[in-house]
Amino acid sequence: MLSHCKAVVSTQSTGSSASINDSDLVVIGSGPGGYVAAIKAAQMGLKTVCVEKNPTFGGTCLNVGCIPSKALLNNSHYYHVAKHEFASRGIKADNVEVDLPAMMKAKDTSVSALTGGIAGLFKKNGITSVHGHGTIVTPNQVIVKNADGGRTTITTKNILIATGSEVTPFPGIEVDEETIVSSTGALSLKSIPKTLTLIGAGVIGVELGSVWQRLGTKVTAVEFLGNIGGAGIDLEIAKNLQRSLQKQGIKFKLNTKVISAEKTPEGIKVVAENAKGKQEQITSDVLLVCVGRRPYTSSLGLENIGVKMDGKGKIPVNERFQTNIKNIYAIGDVIDGPMLAHKAEDEGVICVEGMLGGVPHINYECVPAVVYTHPE
Repeated sequence: MLSHCKAVVSTQSTGSSASINDSDLVVIGSGPGGYVAAIKAAQMGLKTVCVEKNPTFGGTCLNVGCIPSKALLNNSHYYHVAKHEFASRGIKADNVEVDLPAMMKAKDTSVSALTGGIAGLFKKNGITSVHGHGTIVTPNQVIVKNADGGRTTITTKNILIATGSEVTPFPGIEVDEETIVSSTGALSLKSIPKTLTLIGAGVIGVELGSVWQRLGTKVTAVEFLGNIGGAGIDLEIAKNLQRSLQKQGIKFKLNTKVISAEKTPEGIKVVAENAKGKQEQITSDVLLVCVGRRPYTSSLGLENIGVKMDGKGKIPVNERFQTNIKNIYAIGDVIDGPMLAHKAEDEGVICVEGMLGGVPHINYECVPAVVYTHPE
């Protein structure tokens, strides 16, 4: 018989220990895949616990990814239209200016509303949430350690790994999130840079490059591939998108690799080399390193219990999202396929239904993908 529990939010003081026993499912990670799976499991009668290492729910997508980037893309587009298109449309709007702190506050308000909404949904559906870093110590036990030294031991019948992904570092370039930034830092710059260099012109690069270009920054993107938009994009679409973004003011250097980057009194100096071996220097106020993301699987204790991984840190699963240990499941960015929030959400629902005897089915040929530039 499936068990039920009332909503509990675990709070741990320094050095304290707690335990949660006889759970049906522990979900590690509260991003789009994790929180959707946890809610589905609770609605289907499973005693569910969700572990989240960050202070707020929602993972990368809601906190430092999809949601804040779309807020800035939307509001920067409004500014661009008001600044550059209103007059031609017969609308007078003198002295249009950017109030960057207010724009950032609007972004943060959107993020807070959505992450707080997940907390409300957890409470409504009777999900126990535990904040801290979760480690799988046996196929039926997870230990969570929080920042204050508190420790919660959870015993469970099933474990679902939904820990998402993290920024892929660029060898030899140290990110400080101030002048050399990842996508996280690029969403929270304190001022509008005069110049910005992108390492990578994939989806993240062209979206965040568009934000700052609209706000007045001169943007140069250095891309190793021969097209923008990342690997796998339709090349005709990529070519037309590149033309459009170039007209807007973004410069692209394709088939070009970055050799080095260093801080100088003049700014961040990047040395790049094209396919013919010719090198050039690009100096800018800010450098955005956006060369992709990698699965977040390295510190979960998977190697200690024998969960198999491929050479890229991803976890192989079967059609029911089971790993080689049958009561441990994985979804989202940690398994094969595109790293997209809506893919993870569907996998979360289907995975939970499969745990309870449903027949899982997902058509990976029908997963939509969007680049939120203008045009999209």
